[in-house]
Amino acid sequence: MNPLHLMCHRRQWLQWLAGSAAAVAAHSSGAQTTASDLATVWRQSGGVLMLRHASTEPGLGDPPEFTLGQCSTQRNLSEQGRQESRAMGRWLQAQPVKPDAVLSSQWCRCQDTARLALGAYENWWPLNSTFAGQGDAQAQALAMRARLRDLPPGRREVWVTHQVNMTALVEAYPAMGEAFLLDRQARLLARGRLQ
Repeated sequence: MNPLHLMCHRRQWLQWLAGSAAAVAAHSSGAQTTASDLATVWRQSGGVLMLRHASTEPGLGDPPEFTLGQCSTQRNLSEQGRQESRAMGRWLQAQPVKPDAVLSSQWCRCQDTARLALGAYENWWPLNSTFAGQGDAQAQALAMRARLRDLPPGRREVWVTHQVNMTALVEAYPAMGEAFLLDRQARLLARGRLQ
């Protein structure tokens, strides 16, 4: 293995370790809620339902030569992930509140989660992955925080994104298909699976 690949694997390993530590901290915080409790809080407070894409094919990150806009070059949803996305859609349709906007990362696994769960969505670059040094993590986090701050009271949005972005905002590790409900100050109000 050449030195560049070794550095990339080392960075991925360190990020995985950091994510695991965040997962332990989040679990001990007691923020996990039922889907119905999450819906109640969202109905009362508004805010952003930040959703990690559903389950994917095995792997970490994307193949070395992946390209945005070409799903065949990316790690995509598995059949289980497509089923999870449809279940999220059924859950969202059953709620007495509807999102005012649905935004997605430009990665196919996020777009497919958004499309299968909610139909229409809009791409928004700050939700793109920053895994293994992709993108600009600081600029993207600033843009997400700014949009949260500027949300009118009572507005509800769904953001479909990646673990790295969710962890960057709230220092908690989401499972695939898990949602974090954030208020306008990027505080984690509730979390859970939308099923």
